[in-house]
Amino acid sequence: MKDTTTLRDLFTEELQDILHGERQLVKALPKMAKAATSPDLRDALQNHLAETEEHVARIEQAFDLLDESAKTKVCAGLQGIIEEGSNAIKEHDKGAALDAAIIAGGQRAEHYEIAVYGTLTAWAKALGHDDIAALLSDTLEEEKAADEKLTELAEAGINDAAQSSRGANAEDEGEDEGEEDEEREQAAGRGNGREMASAGASSRGRNRSTQGQKSNSKGRSQK
Repeated sequence: MKDTTTLRDLFTEELQDILHGERQLVKALPKMAKAATSPDLRDALQNHLAETEEHVARIEQAFDLLDESAKTKVCAGLQGIIEEGSNAIKEHDKGAALDAAIIAGGQRAEHYEIAVYGTLTAWAKALGHDDIAALLSDTLEEEKAADEKLTELAEAGINDAAQSSRGANAEDEGEDEGEEDEEREQAAGRGNGREMASAGASSRGRNRSTQGQKSNSKGRSQK
């Protein structure tokens, strides 16, 4: 069967896909920023939210230049990445480790978008839409910059803080276990003490009983 799909068809479909993805990111980024502990990470996410809103506007502008309506189709790739990030926020306590997880999720999204916008820019040029290519190229550069910023934040201290946090937690757990062991030993000691005291009392009772029997026996003999 002859393939009737054209590069323009692919280009339009990919624009629909990434438009959906960018709109989902506009909803997800504020949640990521709220969950972040690092002020620098929070600022970076909020700044990228403003950029992402601009990315949506550029895609809508690209549709206008194509004389197409800005329809969307589900972007399964970004949807999955966003869902993973949402789960990380739900499953982990707020702190340096969660910040590291937020960065990891953010960079997954950035790498996906870098691949998409790189392809779209090349296709726009091939189709002779240099105006659209310029729009998408601007977005591509901003996605690369956002990815680099996340790397800088991770290497500037967030990864080290997450590692230190894990060590501190392990130390706390060790202290808790040590305290529990000590409490068990003390309880066992108290229990042994009670058992020894009880045994001693029983022994003294038996001795008194034996002495009484001997005394009674001596009294009967004298009579």
